[in-house]
Amino acid sequence: MGETIKVFWRENCAKCPAAKALVSDSKKAIFYNVDEVDGLAEAAFYGVVSTPSIIVTDDSGKELASWRGEVPSRQEIEKWL
Repeated sequence: MGETIKVFWRENCAKCPAAKALVSDSKKAIFYNVDEVDGLAEAAFYGVVSTPSIIVTDDSGKELASWRGEVPSRQEIEKWL
């Protein structure tokens, strides 16, 4: 399957380093800094209003799973990695 793990983060977010580290070893992960224009645009598209947010999408961009404003456990996200 062609899932993508989109991680939305900001510099001044206390939980963001943990969220980024959780999926940093996955080739499916794409990181979006919402303090930058491109990251903010992608966040707006998916309705992200808090960081960290992790959204798993399929090849067509359809949302399959998400964690908004929280860091999932390794077990919760394991099947998408």
